Amino acid sequence: MSTGKTHRLQRIFGDDGRTVIVAMDHAGVFGLTEGLGNPGELIRRIRAGGADAILTTYGICTRFAAEMGRMGVILRADGGISQLAQRRKAMSLIYSASDALRIGADGVAVMGMPGSEYEAETLPYLSALVGQCSEWGLPVLAEMLPAGFESPATWWTPENVGHACRIGAELGADLIKTVYTGSISDFRRIVEQVYVPLVVLGGARVRAPRDLLEEVAAAMEAGASGVAIGRNIFRHPEPENITAAIVAIVHGGTTVSSALGYLE
Repeated sequence: MSTGKTHRLQRIFGDDGRTVIVAMDHAGVFGLTEGLGNPGELIRRIRAGGADAILTTYGICTRFAAEMGRMGVILRADGGISQLAQRRKAMSLIYSASDALRIGADGVAVMGMPGSEYEAETLPYLSALVGQCSEWGLPVLAEMLPAGFESPATWWTPENVGHACRIGAELGADLIKTVYTGSISDFRRIVEQVYVPLVVLGGARVRAPRDLLEEVAAAMEAGASGVAIGRNIFRHPEPENITAAIVAIVHGGTTVSSALGYLE
């Protein structure tokens, strides 16, 4: 691994090899998004809560650098579609490795959706970006979800999630964002067979804090290297406190009951 890539990964991961990433890339597709109305204030609050990094858009990267401070920054490099589109199309690669480096990002993120009707678009551009980034020592996060968001109840089985994550590793991703499969033993088998760090997403549904923290704790027990959570942080009334609770579990190994103390 190049010195540059090692240095950038150290900005995303803590000294313990774990990370709490806050995903703030939703408005690039959905436009006005509850909880993302004031990005600068949100960034200040999650930074105060101890987040290691954010996953966000080019616009936020370039306009709120001061608020980010020393947090790691991962640029969402694919997109090109919106919720207003009248016909669904595949995402495409809209930023390059050089774009990310120009704005000071520490990594880039793209979708990878094996089994989706768009797999023939997403997997090639993931591979192309890996090739670009290897030249510059820039880490790539691949969001590996079997069939994307088309039929999660049917497709997000442990076998399919493991299959998708291993594909991401084989294509050269440096870390993988994926869904927790609901069972410590099932997810541990995936971790054991995928040789790059896995971070668990928070999901589209806003959940009760205890439910969220219990899933984070289970994922960490199964061997996850951290989390990449969006709505369940930025839609919380006290985003710094829920961030601190997640950080306490991921980095401190605290219990869920103790972590809930940050929300009192």
